[in-house]
Amino acid sequence: MANPYNTDLDRTPANYQPLTPLTFLERAASVFPDHTAIVHGTLRRNYAEFYARSRQLASALAHHGVQRGDTVSVLLANTPAMLECHYGVPMSGAVLHSINTRLDAAIIAYQLDHTMSKVVIVDRELMPLMKAALALSRVKPVLIQYDDPEFDGPQSPVEATDYEAFLCDGDPAFAWLMPEDEWDAISINYTSGTTGDPKGVVSHHRGAYLLAQGNALMSSMQKHAVYLWTLPMFHCNGWCFPWTMSATIGTHVCLRQVRAEPIWNALADEGVTHLCGAPIVMKLIISASDDVKRDLGQPVQFFTAAAPPPESLLADMKTAGFEVTHLYGLTETYGPAVVNDWHENWFELPPADQAALKARQGVRYLPLEQLDILDPETMRPVPRDGKTMGEVMFRGNVVMKGYFRNPKATLQAFAGGWFHSGDLGVMHPDGYIQLKDRSKDIIISGGENISSIEVEEALYRHPAVAVAAVVAMPHEKWGETPCAFVELVPGQEVNEEALRTWCRAHLAPYKLPARFVFTSIPRTSTGKIQKFVLRERARDLMN
Repeated sequence: MANPYNTDLDRTPANYQPLTPLTFLERAASVFPDHTAIVHGTLRRNYAEFYARSRQLASALAHHGVQRGDTVSVLLANTPAMLECHYGVPMSGAVLHSINTRLDAAIIAYQLDHTMSKVVIVDRELMPLMKAALALSRVKPVLIQYDDPEFDGPQSPVEATDYEAFLCDGDPAFAWLMPEDEWDAISINYTSGTTGDPKGVVSHHRGAYLLAQGNALMSSMQKHAVYLWTLPMFHCNGWCFPWTMSATIGTHVCLRQVRAEPIWNALADEGVTHLCGAPIVMKLIISASDDVKRDLGQPVQFFTAAAPPPESLLADMKTAGFEVTHLYGLTETYGPAVVNDWHENWFELPPADQAALKARQGVRYLPLEQLDILDPETMRPVPRDGKTMGEVMFRGNVVMKGYFRNPKATLQAFAGGWFHSGDLGVMHPDGYIQLKDRSKDIIISGGENISSIEVEEALYRHPAVAVAAVVAMPHEKWGETPCAFVELVPGQEVNEEALRTWCRAHLAPYKLPARFVFTSIPRTSTGKIQKFVLRERARDLMN
């Protein structure tokens, strides 16, 4: 029998419009046109100006032949132009491709070719890198140079259209394009590709709309919040915060470089309420000299999404006036999709117990429909015992459309009707998940599974350890055993035997690293530790 509530009740323009975060900016500009939207050095722009310039960009792109489904690539720092691109590019119907500024020319060339980029907008400082990439690329996009007034480096003549001149070709009253369908792509971001070609993660307007609102709700972000850009906007569109801030009519405080003094000045002078970053940003803030640190007029919410910060760092952040919340997500989930929602009664627990709870990734974000730890073979949930490992899997509207021009990888990622993260974790009895490893990083020693993350966490508790990375090393008897690569805190000293004694006090005997290697740990352009390089080094140690 047909559903009677669907009879003669159809979607029309009156009762259905595609969801898109672009409408957040339109509303902010119409309701609060004079409210400060962007701060960058001495520059101040209100929402009326932000909206007009975004429409100008969309209009100029259309004037230069950009159509629905075309790709516009950007290689920009955390600047006003990058914020304008998050609106102006999709307002033209095009798809925004934010390029990691730390990549090499060959990888950038691959991405330009793979996306078939039509226009490239580049920061002046990064133009030599883009020129090198274009020399390797097959595409011939329109090249636009953005001159950031906060860049004080050397001037270099480049044969490219000036960004401000390009905007002058556009109409600030341009009737920008709504997506034809909320499933239309709004952006594409590439994974790091450490073991092969990077994959292009395609996000849609609906997911960006929902995740942007979810950020505000999950972070208890008030109207007119002030957000400091320490997180790169090229990281899955700055976790959708470029769109979140328009929804809350907040203020973006742009920061070209992540340095201690500008951060503290912005925190104090601009009344920053929120920022995101890895634990290394926390360390940068806390380790600043006393003459750099400033008194904060309000508590600052700090969201981190990397390895759990050490207990001592969390304590230092709290003393300095920061409230730290642990998030977890992937490019494929638009950024954060899991939050360590904190219970008030947990504040009554001893510091060590609080640190253990903070080490967990948490529960699903509000816009995410399903989160679970499943056995990847049976696709059944693992026991909720905090011990049995399975794969972290997601379902919902904030999961990517798929991998661009890579149907095989898309099918693999969505096998069984779930998005497979590749991360291994456990489910605690209270429904909070905790990561234990990447599936490829698990160490199997004598038939026992050893979580490299667990061993790393034990090492991070040692005051002399700055960075730790644990990988499998071949072993004649056990098949493989843990090998720990360690970077020490500057000025600190510790030897292999002392670390072994430390680990013996914090780990089961079979989990102890067989070797400790004191060295500089290799990282990708996004700061991720290159464990595949370390696995090769560990194998060489046995030869």
